[in-house]
Amino acid sequence: MKAMVLNAVCSMNENKRPLELMNLPDPIPRDNEILVKVSACGVCHTELDEIEGRTPPPRLPVVLGHEVVGRVEDTGRSAKKFKKGDRIGIGWIHSACGECMFCLKGNENLCEKFMATGRDADGGYAELMTVPEDSAFGIPDGFSDSEAAPLFCAGAIGYRSLSLTGIKDGQSLGLTGFGASAHLVLKMARHSYPNSGIFVFARSRREREFALELGASWAGETEEYSPEKLHCIIDTTPAWKPVLEGLKNLERGGRLVINAIRKEEIDKDSLLGLDYSLHLWLEKEIKSVANVTRKDISKFLNLASEISIRPEIEEFALEDANRALVELKERKIRGAKVLRIN
Repeated sequence: MKAMVLNAVCSMNENKRPLELMNLPDPIPRDNEILVKVSACGVCHTELDEIEGRTPPPRLPVVLGHEVVGRVEDTGRSAKKFKKGDRIGIGWIHSACGECMFCLKGNENLCEKFMATGRDADGGYAELMTVPEDSAFGIPDGFSDSEAAPLFCAGAIGYRSLSLTGIKDGQSLGLTGFGASAHLVLKMARHSYPNSGIFVFARSRREREFALELGASWAGETEEYSPEKLHCIIDTTPAWKPVLEGLKNLERGGRLVINAIRKEEIDKDSLLGLDYSLHLWLEKEIKSVANVTRKDISKFLNLASEISIRPEIEEFALEDANRALVELKERKIRGAKVLRIN
């Protein structure tokens, strides 16, 4: 099979082609696994974190990709959930122990043995991949393969982030950063909280204009003050400065949710500007999001089908994965980037 393979961790500022197109042996599904013929795979910022070593794969080489859509090609001996030809999707969660207190409560994202698709196990930047059947999900009708792919991370983790804000209808919501996940959160929030104002902070004029097109109440630069104090803010950026800028706009008792697996180091010194009375006092909260659970993916897919949440997408060939990653690194974003494979 063809695959785009990461052979070494590197800086993408120095290496614009970190992935190599290679021919690899076709994977074989184990007992509880399915073999998937991949048709589309979303390109996520977490792939940049893997390439640049902020969340390095435990082994190299590895095939990245965790927003996967394809069709079942074969099944292991004990796999009964799907049959050949079924269209399925795969997210960040590859597996967890299933026995710890977190798994037993449905919080397998917190399991110490959590394994990630495209990091701890080969992912979807390839023509074929395997996955445990419990970590694959049927896809509702009405979405093309490329439209469905971003739902499995950008959408699902956005759903979890919005749930963790604790927002109620009529309360104001801020979104700092406006890429693949945030534009889906805006669509969810407009449906679920129709009386809530949604305020977007983004450094790119293109992203701000896009947010207004999708129905944001207001859009401004990262450093701006919002027209009103915000009850909840979701940060979807790889940087630290937007966290501080968000906190200054947070209402008393408000919560800022950081929707990122890793933060970059480049502007970490901005944290030295933390002013307790401005940024944290009056019972403001910061909460991180750790991956997604299987339940998050299932619930979000149902919601996406119910209200027809369609991500804006830009398509690339598998061989152009490096170009898609460079554009993501350089914040050339409108919606989600997706690799078309089979």
